Amino acid sequence: QVRLLESGGGLAQAGGSLRLSCAASGGTFSTLTLAWFRQGPGKEREFLAATVASGSTTYDERVKGRFTASRDNAKSTMYLEINSLKPEETAVYHCAAFDSSRDWNWRNVRSANVYDYWGQGTQLTVSS
Repeated sequence: QVRLLESGGGLAQAGGSLRLSCAASGGTFSTLTLAWFRQGPGKEREFLAATVASGSTTYDERVKGRFTASRDNAKSTMYLEINSLKPEETAVYHCAAFDSSRDWNWRNVRSANVYDYWGQGTQLTVSS
């Protein structure tokens, strides 16, 4: 069983930087594909970034350049660093994962449907 716990949210100022963390327990972290999603008030859930077991990453074009996803297998933790924070980043941020041994490809990592495990989310509020 894999459990995911997000942290690092809270109140931040526009223009600043923030790093979110997703700590995993159970299972084998190094085999997981992990991703970040967010859902703002009145908005649908959107894909942000994913990291695969090899460490390679992919981003949604809307956040590429400002967002950096990474993973530390020794710490069983995935990170999301957000630079130049905007009020539009206000949302609940979730991490999600699936075991990389299952069938997958880069074309479907943006879909929430492929992820088997989800954290409860961490709230980020960006003030202007």
